[in-house]
Order: sequence, then C-alpha cells, then structure tokens
Amino acid sequence: MLYLIFLLIALGLFAALLGYVSQRRHGESPIMEALSGECATCSSSSSLCEQECLMEAATKPVEYFEDEELDRYVGRPSDSYTEEETQQFAEVLETLRRDEVKAWNRSLILRGINMPDGIKDEFVTLAE
Repeated sequence: MLYLIFLLIALGLFAALLGYVSQRRHGESPIMEALSGECATCSSSSSLCEQECLMEAATKPVEYFEDEELDRYVGRPSDSYTEEETQQFAEVLETLRRDEVKAWNRSLILRGINMPDGIKDEFVTLAE
C-alpha cells in the first residue's frame, strides 16, 4: 500500500515536471497570458486565453457589426441554412477587417446564432 502511494506521488511530480518543461518550451504560460487581460493578443494556440476573452465579452454588452438582421437566426442549427441565408452571413464576414473577425464570431456566440457551415472555412482562414 505504501509503495502505491509513493508511486502516485512520483507520477504526479513527473507530470508537473513535464508541464513545466512544456510551458518553458512554448513561451509564456496560457494562464499568465489570459490574466494579462489583453484579448487582442490572444493567439490561436491559447484556447484558455480565448475562453477568458469570451467570458470577459459575456459581461459586456453584445457588440454588433451592422448585422442586426442575423438575430432572426437565433438557435438555428448551422447545417440548416439556405444558400441565400448563408450569403447574408458571407456579406457581413466580407465587410469585416481581419482584426474584427474573431470579435464577430464572439458576438454571434453570445447572441445564440450558429454560423452557417457554408462559411466556416472562410471564417477560419480569416481568423488566423
């Protein structure tokens, strides 16, 4: 029994060491990045930072991008849009600056609007 406890402690220490080495290798810790409050500097490799920014955005009023007409699609599944409806989303997406694309996606999420499957590839390309 004592052997098992020592083995678990050793495994925990080994896992902590691997985490530390990984953080040092990849730069600043995602936790520290998120705590900095700089959502504009979030990178795609930091999902924690994105989550923190989304939570921060949830406490602020929803930001609109001259897309109030999309509010009628609240709760609609992403695979149920017609070609014309998908084109409405594409028109908004094409008018955004690159630095606004992620904020627009957050706005859609907070408003309960699912982005149509037909423009997700274009969104991912612009959001990078």
